[in-house]
Amino acid sequence: MKLILRILWILLQCTWCLPQNIVGLCMAAIWRKHEHLRFQSAFVTSWSFRGCTSMGCFIFMNEHALRHRPLLVHEYGHTVQSAVLGWLYLPVIVLPSVLWFQLPVCRRYRRKKRLSYYRFYTEKWANHWGEKACQETSMRDAFID
Repeated sequence: MKLILRILWILLQCTWCLPQNIVGLCMAAIWRKHEHLRFQSAFVTSWSFRGCTSMGCFIFMNEHALRHRPLLVHEYGHTVQSAVLGWLYLPVIVLPSVLWFQLPVCRRYRRKKRLSYYRFYTEKWANHWGEKACQETSMRDAFID
């Protein structure tokens, strides 16, 4: 049964989730000399950027956050979102999430209202899926700037 589920997961990643996995594979190739590890069914790569991102079954994290379990669980939740949404993951999750994290107006809004980054629908949903899939606690309402 485990073998069948593994084969189905690989087929899903190579079809329904192909666009984000191509992007993730290209990103992993760029950071090929950085540290890599496995978490659940995802490939985790350290990179030199401040934030984290997930592209299909590829997760990219700052080397200082690489072993922070709640953050890994959260990012794995994005991997699950990718499997659920397929190619829609890019416009429905990635684009709004990047804007929520990067846009100065969003950053000011979060600071002013003392809102956790993880309160946004893309992040809250990733926390939910990550906790369900991993049976561990994710970032919940941790405050990041």
